[in-house]
Amino acid sequence: MPAILVIAHPGHELRVHGWLETRRPEVWVLTDGSGRTGRSRIDSTTRVIEATGAARGRLYGHMTDVDLYNAVLNFEHSTFATLVDDLAGALMEDEVDCIAGDAEEGYNPAHDICRLVINAATMLVNRRIDKQVRNYDFTLVGAPDRCAERPGADSLWLNLDDAAFARKISAAHNYPELHVEVEGALNGASNGPLRDHSDLAERSRSAYGVTETNNFRVECLRPVNSYLRAPFADQPPFYEEYGERQVKAGHYTHLLRYREHMLPLAAALEDHVKRNS
Repeated sequence: MPAILVIAHPGHELRVHGWLETRRPEVWVLTDGSGRTGRSRIDSTTRVIEATGAARGRLYGHMTDVDLYNAVLNFEHSTFATLVDDLAGALMEDEVDCIAGDAEEGYNPAHDICRLVINAATMLVNRRIDKQVRNYDFTLVGAPDRCAERPGADSLWLNLDDAAFARKISAAHNYPELHVEVEGALNGASNGPLRDHSDLAERSRSAYGVTETNNFRVECLRPVNSYLRAPFADQPPFYEEYGERQVKAGHYTHLLRYREHMLPLAAALEDHVKRNS
């Protein structure tokens, strides 16, 4: 049966490279991964997708990261409702039985926004048709086999053989825009963007752990009970503290916050699903 992978940024597909090869999903990418540099990395993801036999999705790097953040900051919720409708339409038209994508980890708001869009689309479809679309996520920070939070037989586990593992590591090494991040992940080093923030790097290691090369031999896709309420009620997510540093450094003018911006987006998508179910 057809499957869809939805990721916030080009390069996330590397985390599930083995699943790409075996399932060959249609890959949707919300942004071009340009960040604040303005340089797209979508072409590198295209090379990965073509090599695995997967297919480009209908939404494929059409937004910049700045576009995405501005839409949230300005409460342009209709932008994301349209994404939900487009994705739900594809799930139904192609009779997709499995969708996978970024986990909501509180590390990067774009990742969490991607998860909200996936969950809303899945909820919309599952309320409209008898057959249920299976919804999975995978971690983007720390070890990819970090499945202890949701144990059970419903998780999809892939233990890559030597050949598949070699292809995955080669694809990662040949992704030039992610060179620093890849080397850090494979060698247990601090995440590239946090090199100049030792306290944040330590918080990241404590919350998400560190990785080495062999961690990426395992891939785990975890079942998600679709929800539209982000889970950071007690403590602000990691991205708020990092965002404060970025604003202070002059890289951004406004800070995206969980309570001020993410919760209203989640509520708007929940309302959208209810109105259109």
